[in-house]
Amino acid sequence: MRSRNYAIAVAGLAVALASAACSSGGSTADTRPAAPTASAGALTLKGVCPDKVIVQTDWFAESEYGVYYQMLGPGYKFDTAKKRVVGPLVAQGQDTGVRLEIRYGGPAIGFQQVSAQMYQDKSITLGQVSTDEAVQNSGKLPTLAVMAPAEISPYMIMWDKDKHPEFNTIADIGQTNTKVLYYQTDTYMQYLLGAGILRPSQVDGSYQGDPSRWVTAEAKGEPIAEAGFATSEPYLYKHELGPGKSYNVDLQLINDTGYPNYAEALVIRAEDKDKLAPCLKKLVPIVQQSLVDFMNDPTATNTLVIAAVKADKSSVWTYSSGMADYAVKTLKDLGLVSNGSNGTIGDIDAARIKRMIDILTPIFASKKVQIKAGLQPSNLFTNEFLDPKIGLKSG
Repeated sequence: MRSRNYAIAVAGLAVALASAACSSGGSTADTRPAAPTASAGALTLKGVCPDKVIVQTDWFAESEYGVYYQMLGPGYKFDTAKKRVVGPLVAQGQDTGVRLEIRYGGPAIGFQQVSAQMYQDKSITLGQVSTDEAVQNSGKLPTLAVMAPAEISPYMIMWDKDKHPEFNTIADIGQTNTKVLYYQTDTYMQYLLGAGILRPSQVDGSYQGDPSRWVTAEAKGEPIAEAGFATSEPYLYKHELGPGKSYNVDLQLINDTGYPNYAEALVIRAEDKDKLAPCLKKLVPIVQQSLVDFMNDPTATNTLVIAAVKADKSSVWTYSSGMADYAVKTLKDLGLVSNGSNGTIGDIDAARIKRMIDILTPIFASKKVQIKAGLQPSNLFTNEFLDPKIGLKSG
């Protein structure tokens, strides 16, 4: 499950969540003219895909998920009661003939893992599941990734670079007594500890996203580092913690320590592959192109994302235009969204999946988690539905 380390009004979190669960809510809609209906061909999904393609995300609306919001056509509605956005599924400005429903995750699904939610609610077509979650649940809740919108995971550990100019990597932190805050559910921490990059005595898994512990440690001059997302916390801690609280941070991606996790890959239930194959052959290339279009020009979709967050008044989630712009810039600058080693966006590397299986098998065994016996990369992903010609252009 994804954990978001944001300042989300922590003091009022329980009350806000209870209010959200009880809210009768309502809908707000986009009133732009409808998109033209696609002529027969690659962009027509009617009769091939479900009438409503449902994507279960693992958090609220944000720019990291712009690929899906890019596909929402005119006439979409924000359903604040059910924590979702629904509208025509549009490709290259044309209505594909089916609808798209983007469901929020995190608090909206009781902080349940997306893979578990997908098996609890079989109406969900696709979901966001990272490789480590897929390995963990490969025995009882198997999922199959059909595309990886993020080439590199944004998970990171950050520190105050003004106070710790000697830190260049997470391993440098591990040579000190610096406290490292992280979410207990972050599986990568077990890897960092097992690899000797960090030490058990310095990590604290009780972190719940409240920046007050960072602020207090900084005020006392105590060394501190914190897990989070490269696309968010550096901006948040620099610009949005309030007067007198602005920090210049540096970071290292968890990916760069040797943990090549695909974050929030787009997955189906493994058992649904044959049934969904005709749909996926047309839909996955549409998602690829949507990602390219979003990265090339994110302005309109970022506006939609911010509107979605604002419409969800009962939510504990806030999202600024500055954060949205920073997220996309970071996706580009750090190569978090890229073509990888070839010209195809969204494809998955079997060697990386094998590396994750090798890392995680002993970790989950130590926790008495039974993964699929003889688990192989082919059990966790397929590139067969991708269009190899679709990718970001250089220059």
